[in-house]
Amino acid sequence: MGQVIALANQKGGVAKTTTTLNLAVALKELGYTVLAVDLDPQGNLTMSQGMDPDTVERSMFDVLVHSLPIDEVIQRAEIDVAVSSIDLAGAELALSSMIGRERALQKALLPIRSSYDYLMIDTPPSLGLLTINALTAADSVIVPVQCEYLSLRGLVQLEGTLTMIRENLNPAVEIRGILPTMFDARTVHAREAIEMLKENFGELVFDTRIRKTVRYAEAPVQGASVLKYDPSGPAADAYRQLAKEVLNGAKPRTRQHA
Repeated sequence: MGQVIALANQKGGVAKTTTTLNLAVALKELGYTVLAVDLDPQGNLTMSQGMDPDTVERSMFDVLVHSLPIDEVIQRAEIDVAVSSIDLAGAELALSSMIGRERALQKALLPIRSSYDYLMIDTPPSLGLLTINALTAADSVIVPVQCEYLSLRGLVQLEGTLTMIRENLNPAVEIRGILPTMFDARTVHAREAIEMLKENFGELVFDTRIRKTVRYAEAPVQGASVLKYDPSGPAADAYRQLAKEVLNGAKPRTRQHA
């Protein structure tokens, strides 16, 4: 059975989609089979692989709400992508009256889990029903965190949600790692944010730092990952390094201290 990793943070603009795509491509470069699931109604992951969420005929909405087999919405690009559409915005309302609504994604992934080594889920910037579905289906969670103080506070909310998920839906889900993003080594504030992360989360903080660079914005315009767009650049190398960290810590690490 493939490992299911959710990328989650209720704050937007923290490089969740960028990380989902580029980590997935980096793992594929290393020889692993990878599926990326676009669970965000904005469809940025889908767009980042050159597909238009406004024109796809079937999407994760149909999988979650109408029990369409997930392999019918998987498109092949650099990696396999279970595509999103704007319809997903209505999924939370549609799911809310369904029995077992928190387990819709978990159920959908079961028939294909053995086909992939890794299944990466890109979640919306909220802790609503779509994100709860992702956390319920996941073995572990990677949390991209922007290197600024206000972003760190959001981790407390996410931890509270994960506690609720463990108690009621998925006892085994753990934070696999916290990924510092938008890092600018020139600013004292960014360096202090890293120190604060380490003080509070210890070894859960990945060594990899995702630095600010225009390459992450340019690549999706070309419908490509940064590893394809600028394969020898530092932006691509950062995600290759992250992939190695994820593989080296194959079992999710536990939080050291608060």
